[in-house]
This record gives sequence, structure tokens and C-alpha cells, in this order.
Amino acid sequence: MSHVYARNSKLPPIEVAGGKGAYLFDHAGNQYLNCGDAAVSCLGHGDPHVTTAIKNQLDEIAFAHTGFFASAPAENLAKRLIDLAPGELDRVYFVSGGSEAMEASLKLARQYFVESGQPQRQKVIARRQSYHGNTLGALATGGNEWRRRQFSPLLIDISHVSPCYAYRGKIEGETDDAYIDRLIAELEDEITSLGAETVMAFVAEPVVGATLGAVPAVGNYFQRVRSVCDRYGILLILDEVMCGMGRIGTIFASETYGVAPDICAIAKGLGAGYQPIGAMLCTSKIHDAIRDGSGFFQHGHTYVGHPVACAAALAVVERLVDDNVVGCVTSKGLAMQTALVQRMGQHPNVGDIRGEGLFLGIELVKDRETKEPFEPSQKINSKIKKTAFDLGLICYPMGGTLDGQRGDHILIAPPFIISDGQIEEAADKLTRAIELCVTN
Repeated sequence: MSHVYARNSKLPPIEVAGGKGAYLFDHAGNQYLNCGDAAVSCLGHGDPHVTTAIKNQLDEIAFAHTGFFASAPAENLAKRLIDLAPGELDRVYFVSGGSEAMEASLKLARQYFVESGQPQRQKVIARRQSYHGNTLGALATGGNEWRRRQFSPLLIDISHVSPCYAYRGKIEGETDDAYIDRLIAELEDEITSLGAETVMAFVAEPVVGATLGAVPAVGNYFQRVRSVCDRYGILLILDEVMCGMGRIGTIFASETYGVAPDICAIAKGLGAGYQPIGAMLCTSKIHDAIRDGSGFFQHGHTYVGHPVACAAALAVVERLVDDNVVGCVTSKGLAMQTALVQRMGQHPNVGDIRGEGLFLGIELVKDRETKEPFEPSQKINSKIKKTAFDLGLICYPMGGTLDGQRGDHILIAPPFIISDGQIEEAADKLTRAIELCVTN
């Protein structure tokens, strides 16, 4: 009898026995191609460079509280990240995961304005159908209605505008430029409605992950957003927890869209699953405002800058950059997308196949022509998750794609080391799972 509190008490998971490369194994000897562990295992399992770095660091020092000590792994990792970061990002605050990184981002934005003489700036604008984490501040910021619903009495008030979701958001015959014009006008209207002098930040995922299923922005959307933020003195916070660290082909996802944030949150691929770690990056302007004021960021966690986690993450970055593992992401992503389109691009229940790099999504529909979604009661996404797993494929299906209740999609985020043969295996097994679960 297990005493572990499972995510789903009615469907406890089987126990993992091991992992190698792109596969995980259970105790019965079954293997599962890992294409859906929330975009974490970018290097697969058992990477010797990373595991050696962890073991070596354990021989030096496992933990020292940052209230008393700095550590070489944290210093070296921070320098490496800043050397790679876009724009004027200059400081790194290490945490233990993506939700913590987003909480730190929100609190830093607020403290920056308090200490820079603009305490009236306290409001945040985010986007509907976004996901920014499960801690209360991050959950409030996100627009994932299913996750928010029962906790809504505990959440701070956040404004939400439309996501850049061309498959559903564009009007028939509308150009990308006209669509972006509408989205930017909506954002500016919200800023004006709230009072521009009261808004502290706009928060967005460069590629929307869990809630929408790898939805990329179109055209110059983010460049236009950046201009709006600059015009009104609003901070741009980009959540790259899922889509960053090489997942869409560039180390920082914002690079793909030609923008630089004021604050950026990363996690998942930063540690590649070898250690729990996340990070918040900010500009020197933000850091120095607090340094020259109170001097103290009023925030913290026990495991901030954990030496072993930082050593692991530095080894991950070395693999991604020095060994150019990230260099294959774009080509492998195209190969994966091609394989999916070949097998199911004309399927009557596949409405859209989308994404960037090795961050792909498939939106399922009852009617391809009208884009009508399946009834939530059919639980299509849950059925596909189980069926694919039984076939030996781990993917990330979700429901509520349209509005938190209706709509189904599948998120696919394989390791960057996935082989050509494994790409074909993933496409075959996912196609089979959809065929077994979806009837037109």
C-alpha cells in the first residue's frame, strides 16, 4: 500500500524502473517513448555529462544556505545564462521550478515599482488560456480556467486579454497583420481601462504550452507587444518555463520572436529533469533599483541557488550549447511535424497541427470544417493519454483548449536527442491512439 499522495488517487501511476535515452521502463520490462513529460527531459535519461557533474558536486558540497554563502555552481551558471540571454537581462535568481520562477517574477515587478517611486503600479495583464504555474500568484496570472476554478476565492485579481491563437482567433479572410492589429488594440484598450499608470506588467508565454497545445505567435505580435509595454512603462514578463532552453530551437524562446523581456522565467529544460531547478532573469535596471533602495529582494526559498541543482543545470547548458544539441531541434521538429502531417493531416478529427521546434500540438475536433469540439463528457484527451501509454508512448493530452471546458489537444515535447526512427515510432503510435479513441 502506497503512502504517496498521487496526482490522481483513483488512478495511481505505475512505478518507473529506469530510463535510457528517450525511453522510460517499468518493472515489467515495458518501454515507453517519452514525448510528453511536460517538456522537461530535453536530454533524455542517463546523460553521463550531467550525472557526472551531479556526483562531483555532491563530493564538494550538497547544500549551503544563500543567506550565508554563495556557491561556484550558481555563479558559473548565472554567468553562462546571462552570456546567452537576449537584450539587457543581467541578473539571475535561482529557484526550484517554474511556478516559483513566476512567483518571483511577479513579486520582483511589484517591488521594483515600489522602490522606484511608482507604488500605484500594481495591476497585471495576462492572456486567457495561458498557464503560468500552480502557486497562487502564478495560478491567478494564468488563464487556465479548469485549474483556477475551485481556487478562485483565493486568487488576486488579474486582467486577461485574448491569446494570439490564429487557428481559432482569426476571422475568415483576415490577414495576420489585421489579426495582430486587433489583439494589440484589445491590449491597449485594457491598459487604458485599468489606467496605464496602475499597470505594472504584461505576462505571456512566447509559445503557449499546456493550456493551448504549442500555439506560436504569428507575425510581429511580440514586437508589437514590446512596443506597447515600452510606450506605457509596463514591464514585459515572458514565461519560458516550457518553451525555453532550446525547446523551440533557440536557447531563449524570445530570440525566435526578436524581442527581449524585462523579466524572464525559465525551468523544465534548464535542469532537464536531473535536478529540480528554475530561474528568474531580470535586467540590471530592475536589479539596481532595489540594490540602490532597500537592497533586499523581499522574497526567498530555502533551496534558492542549490549547488547540486545549479551544477546539474550548468552541465545541461553545456550539452545544449557547447555540444550543440540544440542545433538539431529545428530540423528534428520539422521531421516530427512532417511525420504527423503525413499520417493524420487529413484526418477528419484533426483540426490543426502546429508548434515550433520540438514543441508541437495537435488540436482535435468533432468536425474539421466547422472546428466544432468534442463534448467534454467524451473525455477524448484522457482516453488518448491512456491508450498511447498502453501502446508505449508518453504524450501530454489536455482538455479545455477553447475555454477551460471544451476542446481537446495533444502536446508533444520529445527529447532533443530523439532519433529519426523514434520520430516515426512516436508518429505511428500517436496516430494509432487517436484512431482507437476518436470516431467521427
